Amino acid sequence: MNNQGLKGKSESIVTEEKTAKFVGSGELEVLATPMLAALMENAAVRALNLPEDQTSVGTYLNLKHLAPTPVGMEVWAEAEVIKTEGRKIIFKVVAFDEKEKIGEGEHERVVVSKDKFITKAKNKKSG
Repeated sequence: MNNQGLKGKSESIVTEEKTAKFVGSGELEVLATPMLAALMENAAVRALNLPEDQTSVGTYLNLKHLAPTPVGMEVWAEAEVIKTEGRKIIFKVVAFDEKEKIGEGEHERVVVSKDKFITKAKNKKSG
């Protein structure tokens, strides 16, 4: 599977519910780092076109949150596949707001069978 060069993008508006103060990752009403991470992961998911019985799961994210973004501003993340190793797909991720680059990093996802993965997760409760 060679996905190198595939790109995805995810866009959002910073709302109260996406602030560090609201999610508990800080005290200020600016885009929370966990929400930036989710935006980057979503961009990576959108880069992939997998068969119906497969999905990808995030396994690693190394990000730098470079600048604050206040409530009301648009933000977006872009992901590009830079390497594949079997089922593992590695992305370069970059995020922006209306004024500047706000984040960058590297993200890894692994392609899995939807059924097998959810069965494994559910088995934790019965084991």
